[in-house]
Amino acid sequence: MTLSLTHVHGDRVTVAHGAAGTELFSYVYRPEADWEAPKPYLHPVRTLSGGLVTDYRPNDHRWHKGLQLTASHLSGQNLWGGNTYVHGEGYLALPERVGSMAHVAFEEVGAEGDRAVIAERLTWHPHGGELWAEEERRIEVRDVDPDTGSWTLLWTSAVTNRRGEPLRFGSPTTHGRPVAGYTGLFWRGPRAFRGGRVFTAVSPQLAGSAGSAGSAESAESGESSAADPMGSQAPWLAYVGEHDGRDGHATLVFEHAASNDHLGEKGTHPAHWFVRSDPFAAVAPSWAFHEELVLPPGETLSRTYRVVVADGAWDRARVAAHLAGLAW
Repeated sequence: MTLSLTHVHGDRVTVAHGAAGTELFSYVYRPEADWEAPKPYLHPVRTLSGGLVTDYRPNDHRWHKGLQLTASHLSGQNLWGGNTYVHGEGYLALPERVGSMAHVAFEEVGAEGDRAVIAERLTWHPHGGELWAEEERRIEVRDVDPDTGSWTLLWTSAVTNRRGEPLRFGSPTTHGRPVAGYTGLFWRGPRAFRGGRVFTAVSPQLAGSAGSAGSAESAESGESSAADPMGSQAPWLAYVGEHDGRDGHATLVFEHAASNDHLGEKGTHPAHWFVRSDPFAAVAPSWAFHEELVLPPGETLSRTYRVVVADGAWDRARVAAHLAGLAW
């Protein structure tokens, strides 16, 4: 179960597993196109058997890059990338609103046995380059288990407001677009995963046309079915997709840590899910689905998430049992 780590300085850190050297992911921290809101991201992310579970710069959204931390609406700026949603006008090309997250330094990069750690300091900036926030990020690989065909990524971010006024985290939904609460940790699945199965700890599985989990029709109407996890609250959400180019499925499970607690008028922010299986696969434990999250000057927003990456098509019982056996 030995993990190894390769660091190409100024570019990426890659974590691999086992004698075959299966690359579990690359953490890319070199800056990319300004219009795409440069920020570090994980891609490619793979299962233990090498199955690809992320997409990179798809032609529908070039700024979707694997697994990354984003801020689609931040005090009038767009650290998500691409066009900006403006209520009543739709998505507009507003490059003067597109900001960035910049790598500053690594505090720790290493692998030993069945654990690997990437600890990093970053800064957040509006388009003009001012310092708006400092982030301490820690990404850990743990619980590598060939018997279950799974491994775990633990992502912790602590974002401190360095601006002289509050930082307002929002989303297209807080700005007027129904069921589009994407912001925060965001995963884009490969094209093969379109139409995958989505379920949570409390919702039934939505198969095939789990497009109801954020379909174009529901987005236009602002409605969702009773079983639709879009915008709902649950401790975890699972997405099951089928591979192209090879046989089999993969399951990704996204889980909130119990410490993710920020109360607002409409409930606890961390428990609202943004999820789509049509027209593409995407999941985000949204920071601001129904309402803005306001971070006063000098205060810190801390979030911890667990992402389980597994070979095979898991069901709710298997996911629940597996999570019950893991420690934070």
